Amino acid sequence: MEKSKVIFGNVMSSSVVSKAESSKNKYIRKYGDDRGVAYPVHLEENPYIGKSLGVQNVLVGDLDKNAHFDRAKHPDGLPDPVWDEEKGIIVGNIRMGFGHYRISMAIASAAHSMGYVPYWMDLNSYGETTCTKVIGAQNDLYSLGSRLSKIGLFNKLVWEPMNYEGFRALSYNAADQKNAELMAPVYANVPKDIPVVGTHVWPAQAAIHAGMKHVVNAIPDNWPMALHLSEGSIHTIQCQNAYMGYKILNGMQKDKVLKPMPKGSLFYTGHYIDHELVQNIEEDCKKRMERKKLGKPMRFLLTIGGAGAQKEIFAEIIRYLLPYIKEDKAVLYVNVGDYKNVWEELQKEIPEMKNESVEHFDDFAETTEFAEKALEADVHGIHGFWHKNIFEAVYCTNLLMRSCDVLVTKPSELAFYPVPKLFIKRVGKHEMWGAIHSAEMGDGTLECRDIPHTLQMIQLFMEEDLLEQMCDSIVRNKSVGLYDGAYKVVELAMAHKKGK
Repeated sequence: MEKSKVIFGNVMSSSVVSKAESSKNKYIRKYGDDRGVAYPVHLEENPYIGKSLGVQNVLVGDLDKNAHFDRAKHPDGLPDPVWDEEKGIIVGNIRMGFGHYRISMAIASAAHSMGYVPYWMDLNSYGETTCTKVIGAQNDLYSLGSRLSKIGLFNKLVWEPMNYEGFRALSYNAADQKNAELMAPVYANVPKDIPVVGTHVWPAQAAIHAGMKHVVNAIPDNWPMALHLSEGSIHTIQCQNAYMGYKILNGMQKDKVLKPMPKGSLFYTGHYIDHELVQNIEEDCKKRMERKKLGKPMRFLLTIGGAGAQKEIFAEIIRYLLPYIKEDKAVLYVNVGDYKNVWEELQKEIPEMKNESVEHFDDFAETTEFAEKALEADVHGIHGFWHKNIFEAVYCTNLLMRSCDVLVTKPSELAFYPVPKLFIKRVGKHEMWGAIHSAEMGDGTLECRDIPHTLQMIQLFMEEDLLEQMCDSIVRNKSVGLYDGAYKVVELAMAHKKGK
């Protein structure tokens, strides 16, 4: 049965199917149709996280049109690929913000720790393919929407309704499934028996359309939306409170009672967290509480998302904390990802930052060394981090997370990480459930939707026992496996391959 016509046994109307077909045809007219092309595939060690996480890049098509290929390093190209079909696992992802890359790194880290070989397949990096062109166009729209969400009327009338109810509808999934047919060719020369874990729904949908045999769709959000459905995949979720909503496709066709997802297609796993962070939870929380007890400056990590939408909030936090930084009562880590302009704009708006700041720019070895030393040594002032490469830009936050006391972030994928968290205003209504879940688990605050409440929460962290409470919760959560989701996703993928 065509996946746009029937979704988990629920028949779509002819108008929904027609609209889905029109969406696909629009992309064909704009970007072409390469479903008859069998693109060559190459493998290379990822130059940024290859050694630490064991990751190999999967490069599809013309090497010089692959975003992750560096001809200067490989003037003669790459040899024919040699896949590890016994221990290999494909991590299928896209860059849309930083979130899906971050989840992919968690899956790769867990797989590597378990003795598997993670293959990094970024469907938004194969420049000559229709797949990448379609994803790139939608990514650009999403990034624009994230930035425009700062405009109150646009956010209220367009962005929040789309992210909350628009993406929730089964009709949206019908269109996505049609568009995903155009993404399938990137898997044409990938061994079909190697499991695929999609950390965005499109790599999972495309893998199913391409005939990949073992596909896990690692759903990032805990607000149930049809956007995240990839029928034919094993679906995993991070939160128990999302299970029933996904199981019965709650509200995905307004008030209609729908046929549920079948048995064996949906599993709760816990949070998708990197092995390196999970294994050090107790030690890192112990050090946080020791620093607080000794009256050492509290370390706040500000991390901007891939859409770059939080600069104004960052600026107010920095202004508020500057007196405390000068008195050695607070420390700031500011990771602007690959948005150097954000750091430059912050310094322009707050000139007094400059005297307190140390820049760690585009030198990942130095960033890694700083992060390792900060686990034991005292840290002072403001430390700014920027890396041109997307892998380094994203993984920088992981490195800094261990030695920070409080992570300041919007309640997106970072809401699930085992570090005390202060949640600033969301970008899209679906994200609010990340803060709700974290507050219920005791490892994060409520969502602070304006500057005064954000600053109030900073004060509470510095003056009261909020940090200690969250550290206790994080250690307790680890003991019941809350942060073991990445391991369990890998286990499900490999078990499916073995027929278990």
